[in-house]
Amino acid sequence: MTIAKTFAAATLAMGLAQGALAEELKLADFQPPTHFIVDSVYTPFGEAISQATDGDVTLRVYMGGELGPGPAEQYNRVLDGVTDIAFSLPGYTASSFPMTLLAELPGVLTAETGTQAIVDNLDMLAPEYRRAQLVGLWNNAPNLLLMGSREVDSLDDLAGLNIRVPSRNAGLIVQAWGANPVSMPAPEIYNAMQTGVIDGAMIDATTLGAFRLAEVTQSVTMGMDTTISLFFMVMNRDTFEGLSDDAQAAIVEAGRTASLTGSAQWLEVAARALAAFESTDGKTVITLSPEEAARFNEASAPVVEQIIAETEANGIPAQAYVAALRGE
Repeated sequence: MTIAKTFAAATLAMGLAQGALAEELKLADFQPPTHFIVDSVYTPFGEAISQATDGDVTLRVYMGGELGPGPAEQYNRVLDGVTDIAFSLPGYTASSFPMTLLAELPGVLTAETGTQAIVDNLDMLAPEYRRAQLVGLWNNAPNLLLMGSREVDSLDDLAGLNIRVPSRNAGLIVQAWGANPVSMPAPEIYNAMQTGVIDGAMIDATTLGAFRLAEVTQSVTMGMDTTISLFFMVMNRDTFEGLSDDAQAAIVEAGRTASLTGSAQWLEVAARALAAFESTDGKTVITLSPEEAARFNEASAPVVEQIIAETEANGIPAQAYVAALRGE
């Protein structure tokens, strides 16, 4: 073999060896492929990891439940190794994340500064993420009441109505308001509202476009202290720990950036979606009067304190975590 051929063969072998070391991480998301999260969060998230690892770790995104249907199963898919990373809501598996979900209670976070407070206090959540690596965690826009044929101008208007909720805590708040909470993943809301299975949904305004809920929503009610749902990205712990220290650090840093970006995007998209809804003929946005908002808040306040106290009683430093998020 000539020297040139020997050099070429060696170069090819080195390239194959480097390629074998490269790892493509799978990220699963149940939301539609057209969702704004793809371009605004996942693309820069993947690029940051690839750049920081010189291409040794890359990301491939599977949208629309391609790796398995059902939003509530996302966390278990990570634990079982079906996917390396998953996007979901901790509220779908609420029993695993009682401390995390304190952040969704009315009055604990503000939508604008909540994610920064969460990111600044991630170390306090470590005990809840022993089975999976927490990659990103952020708050969405405040949950509103998206109503079908019923309008909610007062607390009395909610009495006996069936309202979809994203988590147990949100269900307790809705129950305190006099309605019947119905637990349901976001992709199921459209048909449930269209067929009258539910009268409305507690969810953020981005879903008016992202899940086409504007088509089945006639009015939106806002103005009260409400829950603010959380989103997270979690990673299979064995996969994470099998990466180099540099790759792990890159994922953690990219996840923190993705959290702040994700929150900002949700707020921006929610504001645009709500404005578009309000400008549509036949659609109504109701902002509660100060008196009615106070009635909602007075009804939910004891529930918030009860949830915090019950969580504390279970040996979780709930009071300290809430105080940290509030900046107290």
